Amino acid sequence: MWLIVGLGNPGDTYARTRHNIGFRIVTELAHRHHLEFTHKRANAQVAEGVIAGQRVALALPQTFMNLSGQAVVGLRQWYKIDPATELLVVYDDVDLPFGALRLRERGSAGTHNGMRSIITLLGSQVFPRLRVGIDRPPPTWDLAGYVLGRFTPEQEAQLPEVIERAADALELALREGIVVAMNRINAPPPKPDRAKKRAHDDTEPSSDNTHTAESS
Repeated sequence: MWLIVGLGNPGDTYARTRHNIGFRIVTELAHRHHLEFTHKRANAQVAEGVIAGQRVALALPQTFMNLSGQAVVGLRQWYKIDPATELLVVYDDVDLPFGALRLRERGSAGTHNGMRSIITLLGSQVFPRLRVGIDRPPPTWDLAGYVLGRFTPEQEAQLPEVIERAADALELALREGIVVAMNRINAPPPKPDRAKKRAHDDTEPSSDNTHTAESS
């Protein structure tokens, strides 16, 4: 059985903040498979069912971010899972560009207080996680204020596609395993074919007749 936990803060106030993208992705996964968060266990809302042939419990901790570990440990005990092979945590990461996805089998908490709580209470950092990039704040910004703020209008417009890709990644991990999913999700985008690029370049107008648009 897999326990998939989306990190975030409960309540409408935080629903559309950067810190709650984990909630939104796991909720999307539940909606795709017609699973409802009808269970309340270990300070979490839980939806149970089957995805890609795997029994799953999808969880949204209601403990607030800094205490996420309490819910995860409680759910681990309830479902009797092995975190190293049956736990997958989805969360926001300021160290990745907006919309980037990284799937890992283990790792540190970085600057993320929710992950720090989970690692501390589990007593291990060996468990899979899907990191979702939200970009770094400008140097003068407070980090806590940034993650508890909302996405820019431009980012909000792109969020549905980011959430879709992240839900796809979770389905892939369930269907084909973490290692296969890592190799596909974390792979750099393919480089353009050089011959095609040369052919494209040959058809471009000369620089004397082109103009560069100013970026706003």
